[in-house]
Amino acid sequence: MKIWLDGGLQDIDSARVSVLDHGLTVGDGVFETVKTVDGRPFALTRHLDRLGRSARGLGLPEPDLDEVRRACSAVLDAGPVALGRLRITYTGGVSPLGSDRGENGPTLVVALGGTARRADSTAAITVPWTRNERGALTGLKTTSYAENVVALARAHEQGATEALFANTVGQLCEGTGSNVFVVLDGELHTPPVASGCLAGITRALVVEWTGARETELPLDVLDHADEVFLTSSLRDVQAVHRVDARELPGTPGPVTAKAMRVFDERSGDDQDP
Repeated sequence: MKIWLDGGLQDIDSARVSVLDHGLTVGDGVFETVKTVDGRPFALTRHLDRLGRSARGLGLPEPDLDEVRRACSAVLDAGPVALGRLRITYTGGVSPLGSDRGENGPTLVVALGGTARRADSTAAITVPWTRNERGALTGLKTTSYAENVVALARAHEQGATEALFANTVGQLCEGTGSNVFVVLDGELHTPPVASGCLAGITRALVVEWTGARETELPLDVLDHADEVFLTSSLRDVQAVHRVDARELPGTPGPVTAKAMRVFDERSGDDQDP
């Protein structure tokens, strides 16, 4: 496997990032995860736009998106896989110990790993911790991910693959790495970005392609929603058959099944929508 590190391809066994990199010491960085199919990235332009927005929101130097594109192409050409996870990481670079940034410039890493197609449905849990819809990092896809690691570990302990958060006012927000949609009386809804959720790439496409409504929803909507599904770059559209102790149908409901079908068809027709 080859990775791109600060200007060129390197072998995975010899590539090294400094132990003083701000992304390591204080989580000062942003990232994107891009699905690849047969060596081609999906929705790369949208991902790069969000990478730039996240970097600006964190106060990092503007990333050179042309370089990022070259890096992605080089990594994909060096080791294409049938279904892949392309990870773009952009950090504050080598810095003094502490929160102040150094003057060495940012670090850019692009790496590729293989992945498997997700199951058609999964289980999720809710967790007692909240998303802060007014926080400094709200809406940014940063490497400060420990909160998600803790919540996802709890989900795994309970036989689930995702943990769902409310925000500080009790509204349904998002998962650790996904957005959530619910069906109420045949209509499709998802929390608005103002709830504190990440503006997911797949979320945006599903809203555009299905006409889903962005709606403020209480967390307990999960107790009575007719259908629930998750979206993310690697899940695409994935039905939820259990939330906590509540069992939902074991196969995708009609609205979810239609969203899955529409997403598969539209994304298959256009690799960079």
